Amino acid sequence: MCATKVRAKNVPQPDVSAELDRTDKTILRQLQRDASLSNVALAEKVHLSAPACLRRVERLRRLGLIDGVVALLNPKAVGAGMLVMIGVVLDRSTPESFAEFEKAAVKISGCMECHVVTGEFDYFMLVRTRDSESFNRLHAEQLIYLPGVRQVRSFMVLRNVLSTTELPLAV
Repeated sequence: MCATKVRAKNVPQPDVSAELDRTDKTILRQLQRDASLSNVALAEKVHLSAPACLRRVERLRRLGLIDGVVALLNPKAVGAGMLVMIGVVLDRSTPESFAEFEKAAVKISGCMECHVVTGEFDYFMLVRTRDSESFNRLHAEQLIYLPGVRQVRSFMVLRNVLSTTELPLAV
């Protein structure tokens, strides 16, 4: 994964969604929308006392449902306004070529995500740069040197229709 927080590969995560009640899901929804809420404000929104709310949030952390709390930055304000989706096809489909590519891909400047996919491509990457000129430099200096790559197709995002970090939670 090309991200600040890289998870262990192929480690099965237990499905604890069956253990969640309506209040747990409401807490998770609220925190996905605004994790900067104080415990008192969160408790008020989910109709719990502050100590009860804190116990639930701590339980949700222990269960592994809350991985971390982050600030979402404005990409344009930090000089990363151009979003590019990149489809990658490797020249071989071997465990070694995949491992070698992945080791190199996590080092690509501005890489936000990298996914193994099915279909025409082997990987999709999401990369942020300042503009098309900086992406062109990134392509020339880093992307074409990724190991085992047969083809790279770039798709520059013209307009963002939807982008969310909120995961769907059934009621």
